[in-house]
This record gives sequence, C-alpha cells and structure tokens, in this order.
Amino acid sequence: MDLTAVRTFVAVAEAGQFQEAAVDLAITPQAVSKRVAALERELGVRLFDRDARGARLSLDGQAFLPHARALLRAAERAAASVRPGSRALRVDVIGRQLSLAGLLRGFHRAHPDTELDVVTLFDSGTAVAAVRDGSVDATFRAMTVPGHRLPAGVTATPVFDEPLHLFTGPGHPYADAPSITPAQLAGHRIWMPGNAPGTEWTAYYEALADAFGLVVDTVGPDFGIEPLLDTIAASTTLATFVSEQTPLVWPVGHDLRRIPLVDPTPVYPHALIRRADNPHPSLAALHRHLTAAYPGRTPRWRSHAGLSPACPPSATTGRCWRRTRCPPRRRG
Repeated sequence: MDLTAVRTFVAVAEAGQFQEAAVDLAITPQAVSKRVAALERELGVRLFDRDARGARLSLDGQAFLPHARALLRAAERAAASVRPGSRALRVDVIGRQLSLAGLLRGFHRAHPDTELDVVTLFDSGTAVAAVRDGSVDATFRAMTVPGHRLPAGVTATPVFDEPLHLFTGPGHPYADAPSITPAQLAGHRIWMPGNAPGTEWTAYYEALADAFGLVVDTVGPDFGIEPLLDTIAASTTLATFVSEQTPLVWPVGHDLRRIPLVDPTPVYPHALIRRADNPHPSLAALHRHLTAAYPGRTPRWRSHAGLSPACPPSATTGRCWRRTRCPPRRRG
C-alpha cells in the first residue's frame, strides 16, 4: 500500500476539502485527486462523497481512517527506530560484569539522556563482523589475534589499558607478596579454563606466556567464576590472572589475594572498534568521552599482535619486554 496515498487520504479527511489538503501537502489539487483515486482503486471502495461543500468521508472511508492513521504512526516509528540519534546506541562488551561495562556506565552517567543497548558477543571475529555489517555500532576488543586485520572502513581507537593482577589462594607461594614481576612466574601454572582457542584473550595470554615462560593451563571445563574461585582458594599451586578493575566477590573464608604485576606491568589493550562512517551522534559522543579520559599509552607490556606497533623498552633494563620478534627501532 502506497504510504504517500494513505497520507494524502488522511490529509483530505482532516481538511474536509481537496483544495485545503493540497495546500497542506504543498502539491496541486489534481495530484491529491490522483492519489486518492489510486488508493480507492487499490481498496476497491469509495473513500469520499464529494459535493459542493467539499469531501465527506463515506462509510468505508470512516472505517478506514483510524487504520490509516495507525499505519502512518507505525511507519514513523519504524523509520525512527533506525534514524541516527533516535535509536539506541548498540554497543558490544565481552561481559556485563567486566571493566568495559564499567566504561559504558561511566559514559551513561556523563550522558544520562543517551539510550544504550548493551549486547555481549563472544569473540572478536563475531564482534567486528557485527560492526562491519551495522548490527552493532561499536565493540570493545583487544586486536591480539596474529594476522587479524580490520575490514575496510572499520577503525580501532585505543581507549583503555587495563593492568593485570595475579589472583591466588592463601596457600600459594606468592600469596603474601606485595607485588610480583612476570619473570618470577616462569614455570608456574596459571589456570584459565575459559581461554577458548581462536579468541583474542587466548591469543593475548599465549603471547604473555611465551614472553615470560609461564604455563597457561586451560584444561578442564569452564564452570564459571564461582567454581574457579573455589578451586584457586583451595590450591597451593594454581593461580590465575584477573584485570585490575574486574569486580569479584568471594566468601570471607576463601581469603583470596590480588597481587599487582610490575616491572613490567602487563596490560590488556582495550580498543573501541567502530565504522568510520557510522553517523550515530551518540557514537561520536562515546568516542570523545573515552579518548578524553585516556592518558595515552605508557611503556607497559602488551602482546606483540596488539594495537601498539612499537616495542617498548623496560624502564629498568632498557631491553625489550617481549621475547618474540619485535620490529626494529629507529635511531636518531
């Protein structure tokens, strides 16, 4: 059904005359007559009774009018649902309980009128494809999978480098350490059963293990955070990694410990990934909010496949923190 003809019918019904409807619609009376006639032919009924005083709705016209108005309202709602600035900003985060969700909450506190639709996609490939296809406006990811390249028109902006902590039970050898270096963990088992093959976080921790001689153990089913905390609390050999701002709550009896990693501090490099041509004004506001708060990258350890191309030297040794091959550093 031609919505233009339906809109013309409603205009005539409200004006009571074809001439006045033509003025309201900024078209000629002849165009009004043609549109109404075409709609009447499509419906197979007469919608108006015409006389010297104007156009009066027929019985069929009276029956059709409320549905015509509802049809126009539905069409407007459909258009508004995808109109930039009218629909919710759809953003993907890996988990609603992780620090990235906290970044979004901070943005929403600063922009309370912005409507957000938060989704959780599994891996970076799925998330980047959703950004490329327009099913989400943006995602937070660490581009750490070797050989991975963003599609044309999709950009990644560093917005948050999150330090890692060692997470242990009270009986672990490093449980009482105020801090620890990654090199001290060489040969120790880091249990991360949620590290699925092919994901960006698995690639990151594999690069970290290779750089410092760690043993990342992914054996065993991933039953979620609570069973992992139970196992870590009871073990004298197992530990895991958690991000500095990951909120965790555990029973008092577990006496779990979060130990900062230093010299160097491994950081997980989060980036905001979006289409460069996405016109949603709230996406631009999110980008400005995050980049304004981002202090810029400091010399900390990131995986070689991450978004930072430079090979950062250690503040204490002057040597590269990575044991994998790094790009040559320019002199002079």
